[in-house]
Amino acid sequence: MSNFETVIYQKQDAIGYVTLNRPQALNAYNMRMRDELYQVLGAIKDDPDIRVAIFSGSGNKAFCAGADLTEFLTAPSPTIARQVRWQRDVWGLFLNIAKPLICALHGYVLGDGVEIALCCDIRIAAEDAVFGVPETGLGIIPAAGGSQTLSRTTGRAHALEMLLAGRWLKAEEAYRFKLVNQIVPRDDLLPTAERLARKIGAFDPLAVSHAKQAILRGLDMSLKDGLALENRLGELLLNRKGKGSRLSNTG
Repeated sequence: MSNFETVIYQKQDAIGYVTLNRPQALNAYNMRMRDELYQVLGAIKDDPDIRVAIFSGSGNKAFCAGADLTEFLTAPSPTIARQVRWQRDVWGLFLNIAKPLICALHGYVLGDGVEIALCCDIRIAAEDAVFGVPETGLGIIPAAGGSQTLSRTTGRAHALEMLLAGRWLKAEEAYRFKLVNQIVPRDDLLPTAERLARKIGAFDPLAVSHAKQAILRGLDMSLKDGLALENRLGELLLNRKGKGSRLSNTG
């Protein structure tokens, strides 16, 4: 995992650290980063030692300033593009990781940067963070689910203003729009994310995973179905604990 060019992946205790690492290009998302993120996300998903992951960007200017348009606007044929997306569906993999994902955001958070952040569960912003989804002004629309995840996070009115009018948000506005959970001084950004990750990592990982599933899957259900899902997941935890208790009594 140490031989990547555009991503740094490290493990410490139960935390996976993922750093977008193209600071000379404001950590713009390119095809190499897509491929490397796909590998890293798979490792986080499958590694039983990782309980939570933190995503951040290298350098002082940006978490991620969007897609590298010199690559993505010169795409291969539609057939090849669909095949590559099916083979390396980074965004689908993001959304199917049951472990909590924390995003530490600073500087420019634009386009794909916003979409990566929205694929995470908790977003912490530095005071210098600036958010925007400029795709419409470039004659395109978000291609990584941003039109769906943004509206589910900020609400329809705020999402439409950002997408249609290209409105950029400073950190305080992003907090009011519910795009981020909290704002901290720049020097406190990673320490705050780490404290939160350690707190989450100290809890029962299966309970944390089930709680995440209950919320995210339940959002697309009726209240009745969501309550049924919560009940099923809760019973799975209770049954597991019951089996563990019986085993210890017969040992």
